[in-house]
Amino acid sequence: MLLYLLRHADADTPAPNDGARPLSEKGIDQAKKVARFCEAHDMQLSVILTSPLRRAHETAKPVAAALRAELVVAPWLSSGMHPQAAVEELRAYRTEGSVMLVGHEPDFSQFAAFLLGLPTNNSINVRKASLILLELDVFRAGAASLQFSVPCKLM
Repeated sequence: MLLYLLRHADADTPAPNDGARPLSEKGIDQAKKVARFCEAHDMQLSVILTSPLRRAHETAKPVAAALRAELVVAPWLSSGMHPQAAVEELRAYRTEGSVMLVGHEPDFSQFAAFLLGLPTNNSINVRKASLILLELDVFRAGAASLQFSVPCKLM
């Protein structure tokens, strides 16, 4: 499986609660930039799974539209995701060729490190609107190989 990890784009801080934080103008531009990058590189996604938090969903929407991919809200991608739980959830998608997850920090840094077999505390830092591609054949710690990691500013 090709597993894309996309951290949500820049978000406004004022909101009634953390889950309601929308993308900032900068974040909207970043999300569009990621969508153009994915489209320009002809990424073929089976499905895009997004956190239900507004900023993640707003990041995922333009990418899903550009790639004509199914967008599914996955509650397990909310802030506080645990790597092993995410691996278990991903098993339901093991027959898909490529899946994108859109979520949060520090969850994605810990998850990428877990899949790569690295220490999960501060060995990776996923910046806002960054895209990581991991390839894995089995769903367990240390089973992935890093294909690329691209910060938004280089897209």
